[in-house]
Formats: sequence, C-alpha cells, structure tokens
Amino acid sequence: MEDWPKEFFKMLETAGQEVDRFVQEVTEEVEEFVDILGRVSSDIMELSEEFAEELQTTIFTEFDQYFEELVDPFFDLYLGLDEFPTDMDGFVSSVEPTAEKYSACIGCKNYHGQVYGGNLLVCGMHPYGWEADGDCPDWES
Repeated sequence: MEDWPKEFFKMLETAGQEVDRFVQEVTEEVEEFVDILGRVSSDIMELSEEFAEELQTTIFTEFDQYFEELVDPFFDLYLGLDEFPTDMDGFVSSVEPTAEKYSACIGCKNYHGQVYGGNLLVCGMHPYGWEADGDCPDWES
C-alpha cells in the first residue's frame, strides 16, 4: 500500500500523456479539416467566378437578342416614316395617295390617309391600302 503515491503519479503522468496525444490528434484533424475547407472554398470561388462569368455572358447575349427583336421592328418602322410628311411637332398628319403609293385610292371618298402612332390608316375597308392590281372594288368618287 505504500506504493500508491507512486502509482497515482504514474497514472497521472499516463493520463497527461494521453491528453497530450488526444489534443495533438485533434489539432492535426482540425488542421486537415481547415486545409480541406480552404481547398473546397477555393474550388467554390473558382466555380462561382466561372458561373458568374457564364451567367453574365448568357444574360448579355439573351438581352442583346431580345433588344434586337424588340427594337429593330420599331427602328425599321421609324426609318420608313421618312416618306410621310410631318408637321412641326414631328407627328404625321396626313398622307395623300400618289401614282407610286396607293394609286387605287386617288380620288376615292373613302380614303382616310391619317397616321396614328406611326401606322397609316388608308381606309376603313382596306386599312393597309388596296394591294391587288387594278381598281379597288370599294372605290367611290
């Protein structure tokens, strides 16, 4: 029984060594985990940069196509309006039929010839004008 203090201190020393080994192993595992997290984080950053770049490219491409599809017809319409006379405010008031344009409408009482929102209303029966060759069947003097 007299060796119990020796045994007690030996047991404490062994426990201390085990705690040191445990702390060292946990530290190594934490360092490895942090290293893995750093690599994963780096990979995620790289992927997110690639994704953001691809998303930006896709969005700009889609927006450009949408813009062209939406704006080009209006632009073409605007460029086509130079053949119509305009008043001082820039609004088209009326268009008279000529031999080149709307020749079937010359002298017709149904001819309207007003432009609304950039669209010429030729007459109620033929809003875009008589397009067939020959005389308009609805022509009235």
